[in-house]
Amino acid sequence: MTNRHFPYRYDPRLAPLWLPFRWPGSQGVTLTDDGRFVARYGPFRAEAPLSHVRDAHITGPYRWWTAVGPRLSFVDDGLTFGTNADAGVCVHFDPRIHRVIGLKDHSALTVTVADTEGLVAALTGAT
Repeated sequence: MTNRHFPYRYDPRLAPLWLPFRWPGSQGVTLTDDGRFVARYGPFRAEAPLSHVRDAHITGPYRWWTAVGPRLSFVDDGLTFGTNADAGVCVHFDPRIHRVIGLKDHSALTVTVADTEGLVAALTGAT
């Protein structure tokens, strides 16, 4: 397997919310050739072995005011790296990934990549 990169899909209408997190470099999700899941969002990074991915599915649409930015879920320990309100991929991990923000480790991460179907296919085929 070679590195596969899935960049975020940025909604320009929501730029004031995501622009502070658009840093140079590989923003988005990378599935590495050594079997790792790496998501980068500005200064934030979530990483786990691909063998820890338990499920991945497309979600959305979302409310714009809850979709964009690095966010914690109000209902569980999930984390979001959001750049648009249309669609994303929710990736579930077991064991949980090390906390990125907040006080608890995360059992799921939602990422709003441009190729949601491609990321789901890559993750479900890689686990």
